[in-house]
Amino acid sequence: MNESHQSDPLRRARLRWRARRGLLENDLIFERFFGKYERELSDAEVGALIRLLDLSDNDLMDLLLARKEPESDLATTPHLVRVVRLLRSA
Repeated sequence: MNESHQSDPLRRARLRWRARRGLLENDLIFERFFGKYERELSDAEVGALIRLLDLSDNDLMDLLLARKEPESDLATTPHLVRVVRLLRSA
Protein backbone atom coordinates (compact mmCIF):
# COMPACT_ATOMS: atom_id res chain seq x y z
CA MET A 1 0.00 0.00 0.00
CA ASN A 2 1.26 3.48 -0.91
CA GLU A 3 1.16 5.84 2.05
CA SER A 4 -0.04 9.38 1.53
CA HIS A 5 1.94 12.44 2.44
CA GLN A 6 -0.11 12.98 5.59
CA SER A 7 0.51 9.52 7.02
CA ASP A 8 4.25 9.40 6.29
CA PRO A 9 6.40 11.54 8.61
CA LEU A 10 9.45 11.07 6.36
CA ARG A 11 7.58 12.46 3.33
CA ARG A 12 6.39 15.41 5.38
CA ALA A 13 9.95 16.10 6.57
CA ARG A 14 11.30 15.91 3.00
CA LEU A 15 8.67 18.33 1.75
CA ARG A 16 9.40 20.76 4.58
CA TRP A 17 13.12 20.53 3.79
CA ARG A 18 12.49 21.13 0.09
CA ALA A 19 10.38 24.19 0.95
CA ARG A 20 13.35 25.87 2.63
CA ARG A 21 14.21 28.75 0.37
CA GLY A 22 16.94 31.34 -0.11
CA LEU A 23 14.57 34.16 0.81
CA LEU A 24 13.55 34.53 4.44
CA GLU A 25 10.12 35.86 3.42
CA ASN A 26 9.35 32.62 1.57
CA ASP A 27 10.58 30.54 4.50
CA LEU A 28 8.30 32.38 6.92
CA ILE A 29 5.27 31.91 4.67
CA PHE A 30 5.97 28.21 4.26
CA GLU A 31 6.43 27.69 8.01
CA ARG A 32 3.04 29.28 8.72
CA PHE A 33 1.49 27.33 5.83
CA PHE A 34 2.75 23.98 7.09
CA GLY A 35 1.66 24.82 10.62
CA LYS A 36 -1.90 25.47 9.46
CA TYR A 37 -2.47 23.16 6.50
CA GLU A 38 0.12 20.38 6.28
CA ARG A 39 -2.07 17.58 7.67
CA GLU A 40 -5.07 18.40 5.47
CA LEU A 41 -3.23 18.56 2.13
CA SER A 42 -4.32 15.98 -0.42
CA ASP A 43 -1.68 14.12 -2.41
CA ALA A 44 -2.72 16.18 -5.46
CA GLU A 45 -2.14 19.39 -3.49
CA VAL A 46 1.26 18.12 -2.38
CA GLY A 47 2.05 17.52 -6.06
CA ALA A 48 0.97 21.08 -6.85
CA LEU A 49 3.15 22.39 -4.02
CA ILE A 50 6.12 20.51 -5.44
CA ARG A 51 5.49 22.19 -8.80
CA LEU A 52 5.52 25.58 -7.07
CA LEU A 53 8.81 24.72 -5.39
CA ASP A 54 10.36 24.33 -8.85
CA LEU A 55 9.93 28.09 -9.37
CA SER A 56 12.78 30.49 -8.65
CA ASP A 57 12.74 32.15 -5.24
CA ASN A 58 11.77 35.52 -6.69
CA ASP A 59 8.99 34.13 -8.90
CA LEU A 60 7.64 32.17 -5.95
CA MET A 61 7.74 35.23 -3.70
CA ASP A 62 5.84 37.25 -6.31
CA LEU A 63 3.12 34.57 -6.32
CA LEU A 64 2.99 34.30 -2.54
CA LEU A 65 2.73 38.06 -2.08
CA ALA A 66 0.10 38.33 -4.85
CA ARG A 67 2.34 40.49 -6.99
CA LYS A 68 1.66 38.00 -9.77
CA GLU A 69 -0.97 35.37 -10.46
CA PRO A 70 -0.22 31.84 -11.67
CA GLU A 71 0.32 31.84 -15.42
CA SER A 72 -0.05 29.37 -18.30
CA ASP A 73 -0.47 25.75 -17.17
CA LEU A 74 -0.11 26.72 -13.51
CA ALA A 75 -3.24 28.88 -13.77
CA THR A 76 -5.31 26.00 -15.13
CA THR A 77 -4.41 23.53 -12.40
CA PRO A 78 -7.12 23.71 -9.69
CA HIS A 79 -4.97 22.09 -6.98
CA LEU A 80 -2.16 24.54 -7.65
CA VAL A 81 -4.49 27.53 -7.54
CA ARG A 82 -5.85 26.26 -4.19
CA VAL A 83 -2.34 25.80 -2.74
CA VAL A 84 -1.40 29.35 -3.79
CA ARG A 85 -4.55 30.63 -2.09
CA LEU A 86 -3.70 28.69 1.09
CA LEU A 87 -0.11 29.95 1.05
CA ARG A 88 -1.33 33.52 0.71
CA SER A 89 -3.70 33.11 3.65
CA ALA A 90 -1.10 31.50 5.94
